[in-house]
Amino acid sequence: MNKILTGALLSITSIFFASTSFAGGHDSCGEITIAEMDWASAELIANIDKIILEQGYGCTVELIPGATMTTFASMDTKGVPDVAPELWANAVQTPLAKAESEGRLFMLNGAPIVGAGEGWMISTKIMEDNGLKTLEDVLERPDLFPHPEDPSKGGIVTCPSGWGCQIATNQLFKANDMEAKGWMLIDSGSSAGLNGSIEKAITRNEPWFGYYWGPTVLAAQGGLSLLNMGEFAGNDNWDNCLMDPECADPKPSGWVVSEVTSVVASNFIDNGPKAGKDYVAKRKFPADVMMSMLVYMAENQAEGEDAAYEFLSRHPEIWTTWVTPQGAALIKRAL
Repeated sequence: MNKILTGALLSITSIFFASTSFAGGHDSCGEITIAEMDWASAELIANIDKIILEQGYGCTVELIPGATMTTFASMDTKGVPDVAPELWANAVQTPLAKAESEGRLFMLNGAPIVGAGEGWMISTKIMEDNGLKTLEDVLERPDLFPHPEDPSKGGIVTCPSGWGCQIATNQLFKANDMEAKGWMLIDSGSSAGLNGSIEKAITRNEPWFGYYWGPTVLAAQGGLSLLNMGEFAGNDNWDNCLMDPECADPKPSGWVVSEVTSVVASNFIDNGPKAGKDYVAKRKFPADVMMSMLVYMAENQAEGEDAAYEFLSRHPEIWTTWVTPQGAALIKRAL
């Protein structure tokens, strides 16, 4: 009887340890927090990360709402969340470099979306019809982009509060002396407000001028193109003045080349699963695939979780190259 009980206990113990391992023998992952930023591509990636890290690597993942500046500040000072899947690093270049040098944060993936870009965008048709080739050309024609509250002024749509691009746009507005040239800022108020301003322009067939980025559905639907804003005036001007609302003497500049990165806190480096870290470092979304997923989200009013499962079902040829074979098998089983 003792031999039978001992054998049974050994079997139960082996089953327990087998069930608490994952993806073929990695250590337990534990709890991970991931920033779910308030725009569609970031929402999608956060949910894909959640599914893959939970199903493939045994993590317990909590998604935390975020935005560029607030998420970075929290990661830098508190180490939470552990992962920011799509951080537009230009907005926080100087403090991010400091946090990296001091071992608090790490840029684990320098290009999670291939071909991403940002800056001031303009309706392509208006640009072509009026021979507008540069920012200087646009600033001479405020009449083409009437401000909704004062049609005698031109209007440029800026970013929601908490986004780094709001600071840069406000400072570039000063640097280019736009108020004196007949322009006013249009505060978008929120991510939904920014998108709504483009949707309204599409519906009414009106021109649009403001900050946006790609690849995005709205940039394509709205016929928007990145505007030639002139030469980039250097990192010192960008990092220490255009990104500092207290800087009184910003210089005009082209938009900094976008650096979109996946940033992780030291906790993820120290305690996350090695294979999970390899996954975050490897995962790259081709621009056309990301665009197709954003179209899917828009047309189906799909939330991030539903879109993540759709991506994993549609594109195993992509995501299976990011994970271990054992992890891929477990994830496929969960779909």
